[in-house]
Amino acid sequence: MASQQPPPPPPKEKKSPPPAPTTICALGDDLLREVFLCLPSLPSLVRASLTCTPFLRAVRSSPAFRRRFRDLHPPQLLGIFLNIHDPALPAFGPIRRRSDVDHAAAIRGADVFLTLLPEDDKDADREWSMEDCRDGYVVLVNWEIKQMAVYDPLTRALDLFSTPPDEICSDMHVEFHMLASEECHGQFRIVSVCHEEWGAQAAVFSSDTGEWQVFPFSEDDHCNHDGTMVNGFVYWTFTSGANILVLNTATLQFSQINPPLHMEGKGEFKPGETKDGKLCLVCTVRFTLVVWVWGPDDDDVDRWILDKAFPMQDAITLHDDCALNVVAIIGGLVYFSTSCQRHSNSCFFMSFCLETEELNKLCPVTPCSIRSYPYIMAFPPSLICNKVNPQPEGA
Repeated sequence: MASQQPPPPPPKEKKSPPPAPTTICALGDDLLREVFLCLPSLPSLVRASLTCTPFLRAVRSSPAFRRRFRDLHPPQLLGIFLNIHDPALPAFGPIRRRSDVDHAAAIRGADVFLTLLPEDDKDADREWSMEDCRDGYVVLVNWEIKQMAVYDPLTRALDLFSTPPDEICSDMHVEFHMLASEECHGQFRIVSVCHEEWGAQAAVFSSDTGEWQVFPFSEDDHCNHDGTMVNGFVYWTFTSGANILVLNTATLQFSQINPPLHMEGKGEFKPGETKDGKLCLVCTVRFTLVVWVWGPDDDDVDRWILDKAFPMQDAITLHDDCALNVVAIIGGLVYFSTSCQRHSNSCFFMSFCLETEELNKLCPVTPCSIRSYPYIMAFPPSLICNKVNPQPEGA
């Protein structure tokens, strides 16, 4: 009897190769941008974007992403420039965050000593004074040689040009305000406003033309101190309670708006913007920050609405001889300094968030500082592309 053969073994199933590991580089641009929105700051985004070409492409190809990033992240303050009596150049006080290596790298990479400005020579007194600091640029003027400078300390891009014509600057109070393009690095306008007793006159310098354009004289619209630029408008406030003077930098037309009620006697009001871009005014009443916001009332009429008062004396040490000096309100952050006549070690530059009420002591300042300018980092041109096949706006 023939022996029965055992059945053949079943064929072995071929094992499929293990799936390739998914890396962040395999993500599409949309997902990459969602990840980048979670980064803590603009310096961190710069460092991440420059890691590889796909990361850089994801950031450069989407203006909409850059707008969202600006909206979600507070302005990145790197330090403050200080106009101090006597020295030839403004001093710089860095904001130190030892745990933030990206922030520290941005400060180290910035030419905060303004070394590319023209050097001293024997024939001219090249003392440069700070006039404005905005959108990553500093604006300086040297009246001895009638020259102005717009300088980006991070990219070291320097533009030199003449001061406004003598006929509108001679024997007048002159101030300067800068408007820069967020998406076209190097394109800017400088608005100069020259005041005298009988009125004021504006002139505009354009980086495109390299020339000043002088606008007609405006009677009765004048001031003896510098105004504040907010969202394309320059505002001048008065402690006397007089109407607030406004200059529209798009049309170069002057106008006036009413001040808040009971404004007289409350000290200087500083215009600025809330986190959502609304016009606001902040003043100090002793050691309290008082905030008004411009908006519609119950009758849908725009007016100043008292928003809130924030006492500071419980949060910081303030002596009887101390004062609070509001410097700027940018993106809902109030930047102010404390000054004390007898306690110089109590002078600090601080920030206060109107939304979260978070107070930060940023750096010490000298009592002899006559004016301070927050230096806020702008999107570097390496993260912006305007030349080749930009993606649709919603990308």
